[in-house]
Parts: sequence; C-alpha cells; structure tokens
Amino acid sequence: LQSPLPCSDVTFVVGPEQQKVFAHRCVLACRCQAFRGMLAQVPVGSQDSSSSVPPQGSFILGNVQPEVFLAVIEFLYTNNVTLNSHIALEVLTSSVEYGLQDLCKLCVKFIKDTLSVEQVCEALQAAVAYGQTDLQQHCLAFIEGCTAAVVRTQGFRELSDVVLARLLRSDRLAVDELDLVQAVREWAHVSSAVLERPVPEVAALPVRELRLPLLAPSELVTLESHNQRDLLIPVESIAAAWRAHALRKGSGVPSRLCRPRRGTRPRDHHRHLEPHTK
Repeated sequence: LQSPLPCSDVTFVVGPEQQKVFAHRCVLACRCQAFRGMLAQVPVGSQDSSSSVPPQGSFILGNVQPEVFLAVIEFLYTNNVTLNSHIALEVLTSSVEYGLQDLCKLCVKFIKDTLSVEQVCEALQAAVAYGQTDLQQHCLAFIEGCTAAVVRTQGFRELSDVVLARLLRSDRLAVDELDLVQAVREWAHVSSAVLERPVPEVAALPVRELRLPLLAPSELVTLESHNQRDLLIPVESIAAAWRAHALRKGSGVPSRLCRPRRGTRPRDHHRHLEPHTK
C-alpha cells in the first residue's frame, strides 16, 4: 500500500508529510460508499475532466495521519485492522466519517480493551461525540474506579462542558467532593483560556452538578474565599449549601446534590441529609 501495487490505479497523498498510498479503485468503491463518491470525482493530476471514469491521479488528504489512513485501507482490503493506542481514536473518527460500521466496532473493542487513566477521558469524549453508548458506559465505569487519578490528567481538563457535566452526575465517582470542586476549577481555568471566555460562562453547566451541601462549614468558607477570585460557582449555589446547614436538611436543594458519592469522605452533617439519599 505504501509502494505501487500491481495494477494499482489510484494514489492518495496523505498528511503533512505527503506520503503516497497506492490502492485499487474497484476495491475501495466496492467496500465503501464514501470512497465510491470520492473516486467518482476527478483527482488532482487528471488531464481529462470530461471523462466519466477519472484517469489515474492523486487525491490529496492533507488532514489525515498516514498511519490512520493506512489502517482504514488495511480494513478495506482485509476486513481486519492493526491498531495501537496512538491511532485508535482517530481511526474510530475515520470509521464514522467513512460510514464503516464494522471498522467502528473493531475500534471500540480495541479502545475498551486498552483503556488507560491517561486516555479514558479522550475516549469518553469521542464516545459521546459519535453516539457510542456502549463505549460511553465502559469509559464511565473505568473512571468511577479510579476517579482521583483521572481528574489529574490532561484529558480531564480537555473534556467539553457537556461531557464533564454528564460525568459529574455519577454517584459512583471515587473522589471526595472537595477534590472534585478543585478539579472542576482547574478544568474551568483551562477551558476559559482556550475558549477565551470567562470562567463562570464556560463552567456554568458542570458547576450545577457539584454537590456543595456535602461540604463541611469550614470547607464552604474556604470555597467562598477562592470563589471571590474567579466566580466559578454562582453565589446562589453557595447560599443553598449554607441553607442546608442552617436548616439541617437539604431543603430547597435538588436531592441529587445531597447524595454522597462513592468516594465522599464522611462529615458530621451528612446524617441530616440521609432522607434525601433514599
């Protein structure tokens, strides 16, 4: 595939390195509708734009990694694919773009079998983006098993607000709420810098899932102090947590915000919130 094949009649120039990949039109067109449409176009280098069957030429795919494209071509020729942790998610992306459901299944299986703390958030983001429910659940269960390590990764800081909010709805996260608040604060500052938007704006959705009533009064005092600097958490959310302490129950607070997570460290006041955990 990386050197001219017998009777090969199409060439792809792939990636910034302009690596040439050789293939056969009949194989690609037979195996993939997306390639069938691509090959119906006149490629770069064609001399006869009026021909219904384009002559041999080069199709330029500058935004695809050669290794990823070669994996797709390998699948089209063999119905199998050689993956590694560096390209699996990008091959999954290509499988969705090209409508290759069987390749998508192979990628999902590989990703599930090789999940790591460093890559699980990226995999979760991809699973949500491509509607891979089974992979989403697998990633979530993985994160629930080692949450404290996952929230320290670069992948966690690169989650979208929608995916982070979905993750924060879990009762089984193995991390204390105070540590989770700090992790969300760090995520928000990174997102704010990348998106060039204020911290409260980028964090609005995930912050709704923080369970502030679980924090002790001394922790809420510290939280308020930190909040004065970046306004991460709406004042009304902090006020609701204080009200839960004053009334000795989670009155006026959504019940999900009063449920301790699997990793929540016990505080004395939690027993007053117990009715809301049932």
